[in-house]
Amino acid sequence: MGPPEQRAEGAGPFTTRLTWHPPGGGTAVWESRLARRRGLIAVREPGAPASRHTSADEVALSRLRRLNVIAATAFVIGGALFAAGAGVAQLGSGDATTSASIYFAGGLFFNTGGYVSLLQVVNAPRHVPGGEGRLITQPWRWWSYEPTRVDWLSTFVLFAGTLVFAVDLLDSFLQGLSVKQVNRLIWAPDVIGCALFLVSGHLAFVEICHGRFCFRRRSLGWWIVAVNQFGSALFMVSALAAFTRPATGSPLNADIADWATFVGALCFSAGGILQLGEHP
Repeated sequence: MGPPEQRAEGAGPFTTRLTWHPPGGGTAVWESRLARRRGLIAVREPGAPASRHTSADEVALSRLRRLNVIAATAFVIGGALFAAGAGVAQLGSGDATTSASIYFAGGLFFNTGGYVSLLQVVNAPRHVPGGEGRLITQPWRWWSYEPTRVDWLSTFVLFAGTLVFAVDLLDSFLQGLSVKQVNRLIWAPDVIGCALFLVSGHLAFVEICHGRFCFRRRSLGWWIVAVNQFGSALFMVSALAAFTRPATGSPLNADIADWATFVGALCFSAGGILQLGEHP
């Protein structure tokens, strides 16, 4: 438990912002996304008109920069490949295997982006509760289990969603499936993956808005979350439209499925481009 003057904000069991008074006076503010993405804590010294930012050490900052570039680039390429796969499917310029192969390649990049996003949380510098407003660097880890942290839970659910998509993309190569098998092996994992993406995006909003609804037009992090969440919503529209009707053996609306995938994938590419700017 922190000192009496410490104030925590967030939603439910999640703490996304802490404000406290360091022993030397003034005010220190730790925000989850700001600390883990940019390695910063805001500190206002006694009598100072504005806050300054104290940063983590160079080891942590270098680590965050590398992980951010890898994750962002993976989502840019993965989104572009998904958009290309949807374009091939919509324009009919290739057979189903061609489109499935492009989707599968894009899925591998989404897997990479999801896991590296989790590594960003696992290896982010940690704040010292009630201290002088410092961030400490911990030894490198490939995994952690921290479900009480909203940033960990958001990225873990995102990574889980990319893995479920991988099942859907692998099953799409199967030939001679019945309608029931198509809906069970391809459509169902697609819907589950999209649902996990939406849950991840909701948790990301909880983190950046501290449990309340917010619109932060000057916040790059907010726009990244919003663009990705819009892409996730379009992916869900695409998945629902791709349900194969038992009576006819055809999707509910193939055009909507392809175009929603195309635009949603471009949203993830755009989110990746924006993420390149959210670095230490």
